[in-house]
Amino acid sequence: MGNSPRLPDALLQDVLEILRLCEAHELEIWIDGGWGVDALLGEQTRPHADLDIALRHSDVPRLRALLESRGYRDVPRDDTREHNFVLGDASGRQIDIHSFEHDADGNHVGGLPYPLDSLTGAGSIGGRPVRCISAEWMVKFHSGYALDDRGLDDVLALHERFGLPIPDDVADLLLRRDHR
Repeated sequence: MGNSPRLPDALLQDVLEILRLCEAHELEIWIDGGWGVDALLGEQTRPHADLDIALRHSDVPRLRALLESRGYRDVPRDDTREHNFVLGDASGRQIDIHSFEHDADGNHVGGLPYPLDSLTGAGSIGGRPVRCISAEWMVKFHSGYALDDRGLDDVLALHERFGLPIPDDVADLLLRRDHR
């Protein structure tokens, strides 16, 4: 997690450490991004620059305090917002935090627009069961913008494993990639 050259086993241990930490402090998180795809697939398919997590916005202060007590600090980025920010440590590990808010009826009322049914995924990281973004929504979240090769590979892997349709815009990008 981060820019430093870390071995895949070290990256996995970093992620497992964060999962244990959140569980020990009763912070409910969902794995998103590349690790979320790998969780759904049940195996690490590639190196990851960071760990993307989603959580309720009301839990952000506790998560922030917990990570800051372990040396994590804000990593300035152009897309930093109240509900979307990155914390990193001196070792180069980074956690990309996405928060959301739902009302008592489950309607999205703030933060990143995670529909309730997107928060129903189940997977594993290093053999450890995790909550993650559902495969259907992971594919939907990979649509509507120009994906790099990793993103295209993620959609293909989810398509192959779960039989999910490939969105038209992603199919167009795949065709262009195949003709390079």
